[in-house]
Amino acid sequence: MASAIFYAFLFLSFAVGFAQEADKPINDSNITLGASLSPVTNPSAWFSPSGRFAFGFYSEGSGFYVGAWLEASPGRNIIIWTANRDTGPVSKDAILNLTKDGLQLMQKNSEDIFISNFQAGRSTTASMLDSGNFIVYDVKFSSLWESFNLPTDTIISGQILNLGDELVSSISETNHSSGRFRIKMQDDYNLVMYPVNTTDTGENAYWSSNTLGEFCTGLNLDTQGSLYLLQNDSKICTLNNHGGCYTSTNASNSKNSTSKISKSGLIYRATLNIHGILQVYSHDLQSNTSTVLISIPQNGDQCIIKGTCGFNSYCTYQDAKLVCLCFPGFEYFDAKRTWIGCKQNFTSVGCSLKSDNTVCKMSALSDVVITSDPYMPPSWAGTVEDCSSTCLEDDVCVAAFFDNGQCSKEKFPLKYAYKDTLETTTSRPVTLIKVVETSPSKSDAESPAETPLITKKNELLTKILGACLAAITVLAIIAAFGFFLYRHRAQRFQRMSRNRRLDLVDDIALKPFTFEELRNATDDFKEMLGKGAFGTVFKGVLPNSEEVVAIKKLEKVIDEGEREFQTEMRVIGRTHHKNLVRLLGFCAEGPHRLLVYEYMSNGSLANFIFKADRCPEWSDRTRIAVDIAKGIHYLHEECEASIIHCDLKPENILIDDNWTAKISDFGLAKLLMPSQTRTFTGIRGTRGYLAPEWHKNAPITVKADVYSFGVVLLEIVCCRKNMDMNAEVDEIMLLEWVCSCFVTGALEKLVPDEVDMKELNRLVKVGLWCIQSEPALRPNMKNVVMMLEGNIDVSIPPPPALCL
Repeated sequence: MASAIFYAFLFLSFAVGFAQEADKPINDSNITLGASLSPVTNPSAWFSPSGRFAFGFYSEGSGFYVGAWLEASPGRNIIIWTANRDTGPVSKDAILNLTKDGLQLMQKNSEDIFISNFQAGRSTTASMLDSGNFIVYDVKFSSLWESFNLPTDTIISGQILNLGDELVSSISETNHSSGRFRIKMQDDYNLVMYPVNTTDTGENAYWSSNTLGEFCTGLNLDTQGSLYLLQNDSKICTLNNHGGCYTSTNASNSKNSTSKISKSGLIYRATLNIHGILQVYSHDLQSNTSTVLISIPQNGDQCIIKGTCGFNSYCTYQDAKLVCLCFPGFEYFDAKRTWIGCKQNFTSVGCSLKSDNTVCKMSALSDVVITSDPYMPPSWAGTVEDCSSTCLEDDVCVAAFFDNGQCSKEKFPLKYAYKDTLETTTSRPVTLIKVVETSPSKSDAESPAETPLITKKNELLTKILGACLAAITVLAIIAAFGFFLYRHRAQRFQRMSRNRRLDLVDDIALKPFTFEELRNATDDFKEMLGKGAFGTVFKGVLPNSEEVVAIKKLEKVIDEGEREFQTEMRVIGRTHHKNLVRLLGFCAEGPHRLLVYEYMSNGSLANFIFKADRCPEWSDRTRIAVDIAKGIHYLHEECEASIIHCDLKPENILIDDNWTAKISDFGLAKLLMPSQTRTFTGIRGTRGYLAPEWHKNAPITVKADVYSFGVVLLEIVCCRKNMDMNAEVDEIMLLEWVCSCFVTGALEKLVPDEVDMKELNRLVKVGLWCIQSEPALRPNMKNVVMMLEGNIDVSIPPPPALCL
């Protein structure tokens, strides 16, 4: 009897335990710690229980990405989410592991990347759900990380685009990197569409739900394909093909359906497509068909969508094909990517700087509409000619828009323009562009016509000169060949010699110190020179050589072994350049991590340009700017392993006895984070000098340093910090003030002293190129050095997004 009761109790316990386990989400899959995927071997993906959705590697271009997709039909996958979409593909040897620290992506010759982002050491299992959501759980089966919380360009039925989140379109159907358009669920409860890299302002918006200030929980897509904003328990705002948001009071069905998983053969998704249109699709998995249910906005004219064509160009159609054309006086940034925009093809800034042999006129474009806000309220002009004259007389005006007697004046850049193809009986709009043209000189106009005799003599002379030129060309080619052969052999010898020297330096350059030696050298860390993100710097004297040094006591570095730390020090120690502060030695004893640098007697650049009694000489400022640029160029392109500084600012630029600028703290950013590739999961640097990509979860490249240098360069030029709360209201933000002065041709306002205006114009243009929001538009540091030294021309940059 007792035995029967025992077995009954055991069976009941097993049944209850099984029922409890059945309720846990982990039963949707069996992904446990240690599970891994590979792009070219099985398994390459983890599937949901029904097989509708998968998470893993998918092929794109020349490599593979980690993402989630809908198995719409055999051989046809619809990508719904991509991890690290802007870092580029991984190779076929990549491995994705589920570890206790999360989803770890490993590649040969590359450092590991953690796709999930949460406190390390907590994950236990993961699931690919039939809702299309991939979740990583902790030991209590609570969600640690979900793909639904980090949408890229798509939401699936049951998913919510929360307040503050946005979808960003892909570049193309076959490239899921970030594209040109975004839709944002704003914190003010308004759902708005913008071009990427723009501010959240009405001028940049091309569609809105017009629900500003009306409380809602986010954008919902339910299991019936309805796209709506849930405003409260009794109201929903439904989006449809007509645009806008239409309120109804029956929200119960839609509200409840978002938490359910569709059991039918229909799957719904909403995707911001490559053209900037939000479309809701219905996928019938039984018939393998897809239908577009909703398109927002739906007006039939792609040109109306802002950002379809870039700055200083307008959108139109030629032979029923959409094209982006430059305004007169402008040319494409990239003729192969015409949608990026255009730049001015003359070097002067407006007609106020034209020379004696140039003239300024207005070029008219009929039916072209500019939708950006004018810098002054529209005024009555009466005729196109009056509007044209008004702009010609205004040095700030670069274009004018005339419509129904109203004249709106525009300044650089010209945004969101398109050709209006609608035919009406009313007057047609006209856009007027100010262009600078070269006029023939007086001497050319008055030169007499040549006589036939002179013409024949000139023909004979031309033939003789042509023969001589051909002979000289042949000799020059032979000489050049010999020179390059000699140079190649000389460079080969120099490289061999340099490698031998580097091997020697690697062994003897850096001296290891004990903590006690450095404590004695600093008199128990008595005299502090400064404090920064990496630690505190103290003045010290080495006991044997009596050499004055700067000793940096590192703080908040990662917990790594002594051997690994010495490896990093050897990398930094092998960087030798006259514009880098020299590392002399280090201490890696127990928990102590200290660096010994050469002592820089004249302090930091910050003290030199911000705290001096008077502004340094212009020649000194330009020389220091070139010094800094050369140092960064070496770090990026010439040292053994490319180094991204990550915290370039005046406080990290020091001045030696000879007033040479040297960069400090290079190579240390890597010590403050688990891996260099994690630079896009944790911001490193100083506010005011950070490139926009730090705030966008985008990959950090050498172009982040270029942005920081641009800020420092403009600070050097203007002898002031990038933010000065004591300045006039329109001068508080230095970068915006520089943009304004550049556009209006008032650069003299920027400098507190007499300077070479030609050099000032060049340095400001270089600075504006460096602080472009799009990293691809920023120059590399080699070109920056050449532009600063005047070896190459500097074209007029487009205004950075922060200046618009």
